[in-house]
Amino acid sequence: MNRIKRLSHEVLDQHKSKFGVDFVDNKKTLDEVSIIRSKGLRNEIAGFITRFLKREIRDQQAKEAKIDADEQIVNEAEATSNESVAEITQTQSVLEQPPSEQPEQPPSEQPEQPPSEQPEKSPSEQPE
Repeated sequence: MNRIKRLSHEVLDQHKSKFGVDFVDNKKTLDEVSIIRSKGLRNEIAGFITRFLKREIRDQQAKEAKIDADEQIVNEAEATSNESVAEITQTQSVLEQPPSEQPEQPPSEQPEQPPSEQPEKSPSEQPE
């Protein structure tokens, strides 16, 4: 681990609540909590702290978004499962009813007519 990361983590371990995602504010806070004589070193540490905290916030938001998406998928699956269970119980209740209580089946679209009731073919339609 290089010097900038090591120093940044040491400062963050002790004073993380004082830092934010603004570079200028982090420079001022770094001046308050530590003695850094080099302007360049202070800027590098403040920059690393700023990037680190922004990355941490972004990762946290990504995790929350993933958790929300997973919960939504689970909720949709449960809703589908509940609908399936309702259909199954309804089907079971219909099958458990005695035949006299079962609803009548709708008649087919075109019932077959007995041969005596079929219309006679006209002479032009009869085979020769």
